[in-house]
Amino acid sequence: MSASRACALSDLVQDEAHRVEIDGTAIAVVLDGKGEVHAIGDVCTHGDISLSDGFVEGETLECWAHGSAFSLKTGRPLNLPAFEPVPVYEVVIDGDDVLIDPSVTKATA
Repeated sequence: MSASRACALSDLVQDEAHRVEIDGTAIAVVLDGKGEVHAIGDVCTHGDISLSDGFVEGETLECWAHGSAFSLKTGRPLNLPAFEPVPVYEVVIDGDDVLIDPSVTKATA
């Protein structure tokens, strides 16, 4: 599979998560305060809750229901109750298009 258009860059609001679905995969797309676009799995690994309804702070996306914050760069939870990471996807910006391939997750250290 190749990268698909997830949304327009102009659709994104700084420090807010935007939910998209590509080929049945729910993804939270975030434009952070530094102008970097991130794409992580939209489902909290603790409670099956949409992360895009949560809160962006710095380089984290916090689940609104139970407070687990996930790194936008690695997908790792930074606090309990979640202990499993969410997937992180490569983002390509082409003009005003945000492109994501949900079949390829980003390698994280």
